[in-house]
Formats: sequence, C-alpha cells, structure tokens
Amino acid sequence: MKTIMGESEIRRALVRISHEIIEKNKGIKNLVLIGIKRRGDFIARRIADRIEKSAEKKILIGALDITLYRDDLQLVSETPIIESTDIPFDLSKKMIILVDDVLYTGRTIRAAIEEILDFGRPKAIQLAVLVDRGHRELPIQADFVGKKVPTAKSEIVDVHIKELDEEDCVVIHHYEKAKKKAKKRKQKSRIRLKKEPKPKVKQLTMTHLKDDKS
Repeated sequence: MKTIMGESEIRRALVRISHEIIEKNKGIKNLVLIGIKRRGDFIARRIADRIEKSAEKKILIGALDITLYRDDLQLVSETPIIESTDIPFDLSKKMIILVDDVLYTGRTIRAAIEEILDFGRPKAIQLAVLVDRGHRELPIQADFVGKKVPTAKSEIVDVHIKELDEEDCVVIHHYEKAKKKAKKRKQKSRIRLKKEPKPKVKQLTMTHLKDDKS
C-alpha cells in the first residue's frame, strides 16, 4: 500500500479546485455543485464551502446516486445497494460542476451525465475530480483535477475521507499483491495451528471410576 495524498495535500487540492472553478466561470452565477455518491458528494460539499467563503454567497449543492444508470449493473451485484439522489432544484440553464473522487474509465461519469439530463437541460456540465488515474475507455476528461496519478490497471486507488473513513488520504493498493499477502497469512495461520500440541486427554480407568464413587 502506498499513500499518494495526505490530509494537507487533499486540502490544498480542494482549495485550488475551488479557485479554478470561480475563475473559469467568472464568478458563481447559476453555479451548481453535484457530487457522485458516496465520496464525491462529501468532496462536493467541501468545495462548496470554500467557494462560498471566497464569493461570500451561497450556492446550490446536490448528490447523485448513479447505480441504476451503470452499464455494468448486472456484473456488479444481483442485489445492488441503491441510495437516494438529492437534487431539490431545477437544473435548467445551470452551470453544473459534477464532482467525483476518482476518474478512471469514464463510465461512472457517463452514467452521472445521463442521470443529470433526466432532471433537466443544464447550460453546461464541468467535471471536478480529486484524482485522475488514467485508463479512459470513453472520451471524457476532467476540467478540474486535484492530482494526476499514473497507475496500472492492476492497482486500486482508494480515497479515504473523514466523513466516512475517519481520515483524509489517498492510497494505492496492488490487487494481486494484496491477494497473495492474504493467502500467505491464511497459510501461516494453518501451519501454526498444525504445529500447536494437542491437549492431552486423561483416560479414565476402572480404578479412577471406583475412586470417584467412593
């Protein structure tokens, strides 16, 4: 496991993204932030807080669950966990900043855009992500990126946030190595159990039984 972003790096990245959003859109007029659950919505709230402090105005913020819009829904689970989408405002003519934790193949973003368009016809959609790890399968790019990280497809990028994980960091796991380590730990525990001496069981004789009765 390798840590690629700590708490201070994440904080600086979100501050920079907040300023870039204001600069690119020349203010916050008609600006709306929508985070993709589960971590994207918490990151969106943090960005919104920083934008509001800089602009001294409130902005609208929503949360999106894209489960039913995934193109791999049947492969993920037979009984997927579906959370609620919370967009209690009209999206027409709004400038939407779509927020997620990690940009990978682009399929999650495609699903999110499809769901947003079912709610209305926004002026435009811009994408903000904390980590861009590459390996795109669809022609989707982020407008605002916290950190670009070259990765292998065999690696897993995990974003930890305090609201859910009690810490702020981004770590990379190698999937196959993690599996091998778990297998070795299991084998060692089995060997240790075999080596442990079995407790001696005292055999009862007729003499013992007679003594017990007396």
